[in-house]
Amino acid sequence: MFDEQLYDVIGAAYPATRRTEPRIAAQVWAALGDARTVLNVGAGTGSYEPPDRQVTAVEPSAVMRAQRPAGAAPCVAASAEDLPFADQSFDAAMAFSTVHHWPDPIAGLREMRRVAKRVVVFTHDDSEAGWLRRFWLSRDYLPEVANLIEGRPSVHALADAIGARMEPVLIPWDCADGFFEAYWRRPEAYLEDHVRRAVSVWTKVGPEAEQRAVDKLRDDLASGRWAERNRELVGLDAAELGLRLLVA
Repeated sequence: MFDEQLYDVIGAAYPATRRTEPRIAAQVWAALGDARTVLNVGAGTGSYEPPDRQVTAVEPSAVMRAQRPAGAAPCVAASAEDLPFADQSFDAAMAFSTVHHWPDPIAGLREMRRVAKRVVVFTHDDSEAGWLRRFWLSRDYLPEVANLIEGRPSVHALADAIGARMEPVLIPWDCADGFFEAYWRRPEAYLEDHVRRAVSVWTKVGPEAEQRAVDKLRDDLASGRWAERNRELVGLDAAELGLRLLVA
């Protein structure tokens, strides 16, 4: 399933749990600097689009485009790898939690660099020492996630492609945006079907892996094994789970 098709399938679940997390949004918007015109690539329903700038959105999924709220920025049906804009058309281009869905992430980032003076990308460190091992859900319950990222460019390769620096992005314990890592201190949330349906990972790993992970997590929560294994998380207000902001 191509990722455009994937979001045509799962996109309807987004409104229930996928909202702008203001603390992460503040970091993204600060990285945009003084940019007045912003291109949002892989824009989805419009989360994280800065309200005080002139935004143009790009989104290939018709389902996601249809869910953009009234008054949202104008949205173009196009892909990151072939942006229909002239060189340096925008002060900045941003992409939030979308690069891992692009068929050719390097080409997409270079296109963003072509059409904008500044590039800001929210993504994650897929390395063994990064996202895979830091987050208990992928480490202990869903090892199939490793198969999803096999062969993809590393976060360092992405940064090098556009000459970007990397900033860590901490996830608050009560994160309002229900992306994959959001419930790191609220594990019971992953038992809820509506939470999982709005995260592409669960669809990509398939129903057997999903059910096995959910059953094991439910058992570990009931027995206290999850709490024992992850007791260092209980006192944290925010976690560093390998999420990164690339700024070029």
